[in-house]
Amino acid sequence: MSDEKKYLNFRKLNEQETELYVYGDIRKKDWIDNWFGTGDDKTDALTLKDALAQIDTPVLTVRINSYGGSVSEGLAVYNLLSDFKGHLRTVVDGFACSAASVIFMAGKERIVPESGLLMIHNAWSWAEGDSNAMKKAAEDLEKQTQPSVNIYVSKTGLSEEKVKEMMDHETWITSKEAFELGFATSLEKNDSAKQSLESNYVFNLVQKVKKLEKSEQSQKEEILKLKNSLGEQKNNSQNNNDINQDAWASFFNIKK
Repeated sequence: MSDEKKYLNFRKLNEQETELYVYGDIRKKDWIDNWFGTGDDKTDALTLKDALAQIDTPVLTVRINSYGGSVSEGLAVYNLLSDFKGHLRTVVDGFACSAASVIFMAGKERIVPESGLLMIHNAWSWAEGDSNAMKKAAEDLEKQTQPSVNIYVSKTGLSEEKVKEMMDHETWITSKEAFELGFATSLEKNDSAKQSLESNYVFNLVQKVKKLEKSEQSQKEEILKLKNSLGEQKNNSQNNNDINQDAWASFFNIKK
């Protein structure tokens, strides 16, 4: 098992359950990490593969607090966890963003506590060159995003159009929304997540933004109702004018 100081580490709780902590970036260690022995805050598929081979309990709980990282590494970790022969439970201890949200979806049982957040978005990259290079980069990004779309769709039951819309808008998903949309399999009220001050701060910001969005939507609906009422009033006034004009016209015609 990994050292307790490592971000990617396993802890055998008892003969039935082992916990895995994914608390860092989802990416491969680079040559600098290999040279200086750094990169303990990174979760990579190769290290995970070797560690998974040591698990001898029927239940594996993966606790996640990560902003994400590499799409390819996230998909590799997802596939490795999906192949676990026992019962796989995934729990959001703070954030499961981007590639980390894909890893979260590997769980047969998926839990987002009340103060936990998911975030899904399209794959990101950098590109330079002429218009052909840019078009190629855009096409590549769409292909890199599609596997994540497929995973979200297969696990949630949402339509591909809905998932893509959420990813286009870089959507933050609360515990209640995660359960209602199918990202989580249960709604956990007892919040035992190990939230950092930063996580709590961002969580509160997301909640405020969502309230403002709802308020803004309500205001838009109210404005639309007022506009419709004004339109009806204008039509009624115009009809009354027409009636009055017709009455005067009839009066003068009779006088003739």
